[in-house]
Amino acid sequence: VSALLREAQIKPEVLLAADGQLTAEQVDTMVRLAAQRTQRSDLGFELGRVIKLSAHDILGYAMLSAPTLDAALRLVARYFSLITPTYLMQYRSTATHAEMNVRPALPITAQVLAFHQETIAVAYYETVKTLLAGAPASCSIYLSIDPPPHVERYRELSAATIHFSQTGLPGARIVFEKSLVDRPLVMADPNTVKMAEARCAEMLNNIVNRSSLSEWTHMMLRQAADGQPTLEELASILNLSPRTLERRLFLQGSKFRDIANKARHETACALINAGRLNITQIAYHLGYT
Repeated sequence: VSALLREAQIKPEVLLAADGQLTAEQVDTMVRLAAQRTQRSDLGFELGRVIKLSAHDILGYAMLSAPTLDAALRLVARYFSLITPTYLMQYRSTATHAEMNVRPALPITAQVLAFHQETIAVAYYETVKTLLAGAPASCSIYLSIDPPPHVERYRELSAATIHFSQTGLPGARIVFEKSLVDRPLVMADPNTVKMAEARCAEMLNNIVNRSSLSEWTHMMLRQAADGQPTLEELASILNLSPRTLERRLFLQGSKFRDIANKARHETACALINAGRLNITQIAYHLGYT
């Protein structure tokens, strides 16, 4: 492990720090080296099995204290940037089902994308089991990756139906029956969840304030894989109202519309120069009808 960390240029003290962060390049190198050294294809699956709610610090505490599984999943979607800024999570609930969608927010290699897809899907299967006090977490998991060499390991997720090679955006989608997410949680505590959520909001606000909000907005718009996120969608990620996000951008000398137009123009130029898509496909990719 120490040799792997040295080669990936990761300092052990960063891993031990509560607010420690790795760069995308460090993660990429670590995943590649770990796969080479162990000759195992299932490292992402294995990591997903061992991640506990406590690994998410105050956010995990908030989830445990939520009144229902639906409320817990809404919390993790709202504050997913506290877990990793590399991915976007969206959660929605209808009259018949609820689903989590996780997709990359930054460009990453195919190997790391597959690693993270497996980690996130398996981790949230295990998280739901924990929140339901060990009850079966019946769900359907859709992954954009091809079936991996260790596909038989997915039998360990006994209550899940797994679908590989799904078309559309890269990422993972987990679908639950509505009756499952409406179940009350045994550790529900409204006062605790209110306190924990306030702390999550403060932490997310500190992250945003440490960087340029206009640069973050440009990055999110530039790297979106299917059309452009709306002002409302980006504001939701930051737990802000659209008006507040627009006002903060204005204070930094920017306007959302100008940033969106710039990002769309840059993406269009890059796709045209790449030559892999025709103009109609590029238009759809950019969100034009």
